[in-house]
Amino acid sequence: MRFRWPFTRRLSLLRSSKDRSQLGKRGEEAACRFLKKKKYKIVERSYRTPHGEIDIIAYERKVLVFVEVKTRRSSEYGLPEESVNWRKQQRIRKISQHYLYHHKLQGVDCRYDVVSIDLSARDEGRVTLIKDAFQLMDRGISGNSI
Repeated sequence: MRFRWPFTRRLSLLRSSKDRSQLGKRGEEAACRFLKKKKYKIVERSYRTPHGEIDIIAYERKVLVFVEVKTRRSSEYGLPEESVNWRKQQRIRKISQHYLYHHKLQGVDCRYDVVSIDLSARDEGRVTLIKDAFQLMDRGISGNSI
């Protein structure tokens, strides 16, 4: 029986990874519906680059918006939007620059939004849109600092 425990544990880890993936997809679907109601025009979903993936790329009026979607079942580890830390912001910036370059959109106005989906709320869940959640250039770091 001892040799079966690691195998069982691996299966549960795989299952939880699948659950997280499904949760993420459900969150992205909900975010797209929410953004469409807010008059965003979705142009890309799950856009992949060598730097990673951005969940949604959309236009709000004439502004190109890169949207990161975060979904949580509970607030045990904090609010969903709190997981979009500096490192993740840097990754999203690189992805956006890749997108702008490869679609010849240099000079277009763009913005970074976060859609936070909290499924721990008693109703069907709480969707929060954080417009302009962070900037292309990190204001906290000057170009001259080492």
